[in-house]
Amino acid sequence: MEFEEVRAYVNKYCKLRDVQFAAYEMYARKHNLTARELFVLDIIWFAPDGCCLQSEICERLSATKQTISAIIKKFMKSGYISLEVSSDDRRNKVVRFTNSGIDYVKRIIPPAADAEIEAMGELNKNDIIELIRLTTIFSNYMKNKFDNIEISNIERKI
Repeated sequence: MEFEEVRAYVNKYCKLRDVQFAAYEMYARKHNLTARELFVLDIIWFAPDGCCLQSEICERLSATKQTISAIIKKFMKSGYISLEVSSDDRRNKVVRFTNSGIDYVKRIIPPAADAEIEAMGELNKNDIIELIRLTTIFSNYMKNKFDNIEISNIERKI
């Protein structure tokens, strides 16, 4: 395909991605959250045993430790999350909901997860499989292409 034709498809795809992200952002705002805060709550909610490592949240969201720490501190101040040093690796912290955190989050995350499931359920099984297959391929290409962009010396100094 020609460059301009591919660019047009990229623009269409980006608009679709933006629609999806906006849905999360608008839902988060209804609960006085940012989308990233919503995603942190979602990761903890669906974590095995109801807890996960702070580093796992950072990795999953491609976020810095500082960013995730600030979000966790916000929820700790509200009494929704507890943080303890990992017994396996003292450099890492285990994040879990408090009882009041469970009460708070169960009104937010399960309805969002249900909406995602219902939306995908509108597709037939073959379309879902194809969506996942193509999104996986495209995501891997995107990651590889972005990982291989070289930063010029001028940009490094900024």
